[in-house]
Amino acid sequence: MMKKFTVVIISLLTVFNAVASDKEWRTLDPENAILLTLPHGKVVIELAPQFSPNHVKRFKTLAQKGHYDGNKFYRVIDGFVAQGGPEDGSIKDKAISELKIEADFSIDKNWTFTLVQQNDLFAEQTGFKEGFALGKSDKENKAWMLHCPGVIAMARTNAPNTATSHFYITNGQAPRYLDRIMTVFGRVVYGMDHVQAITRTSVIEGDTPVNPKDFTPMVKVQLMSDLPKEQQIRLEIKNTEHPSYAKKLSDRRKRESAFFYKKPPPVLDICQTPVGVRMIK
Repeated sequence: MMKKFTVVIISLLTVFNAVASDKEWRTLDPENAILLTLPHGKVVIELAPQFSPNHVKRFKTLAQKGHYDGNKFYRVIDGFVAQGGPEDGSIKDKAISELKIEADFSIDKNWTFTLVQQNDLFAEQTGFKEGFALGKSDKENKAWMLHCPGVIAMARTNAPNTATSHFYITNGQAPRYLDRIMTVFGRVVYGMDHVQAITRTSVIEGDTPVNPKDFTPMVKVQLMSDLPKEQQIRLEIKNTEHPSYAKKLSDRRKRESAFFYKKPPPVLDICQTPVGVRMIK
């Protein structure tokens, strides 16, 4: 009897997953979403525990403890990253243990994603899985998250396993040379304009240095599910596993619009391939 019951559960789960994959949009899970409140607006970050479980667990725990509230973005370089966290060497900073890097993860022959490009400059293959941009190597049986604009990753010192709580958000062109040597654990899905408006702390040579008191603070960093429902920002995200998304990629690669009177090569840069997001009213 128990065996039959188990089979029924598995069958129901299979049906449920099939139905879910048929939907063109998926709802952002508030349990894996961070609301970053800045003085000038709100930013929503979708976390990726399926790819970087330990860093997501750390970030969620620290957010729930108020670890980031009031800290500043102290290293903000135009076209690169906005990095923030507690003051270096402070009690709050020293209290956090170091994390082992989660730069990539193992896959098997049945692992799939929605292919974007073969043999780009940094990976054998690139594609999307559950809305996240990934690189893949069949030779190594490995996959990893990519440094596309808007991703959030944990900062570290020179040694790989030294991440604590300092993090950065990429605010410009993809620094893909950081792929597989840092832990990416999520991406901005709402409010990227507010990330771009974070005060730059780096100036050109000869310009007046930015006073630290003018650095952009994090007003609050909260787990979305901890907020009352009426304060949550509810979003839907394009399902990158749906056939319509693969078609979108194909159409984008062909560039059949009359605007392209000269056709560019039929390639796609995964970091310039947006995944749609919309508000739930």
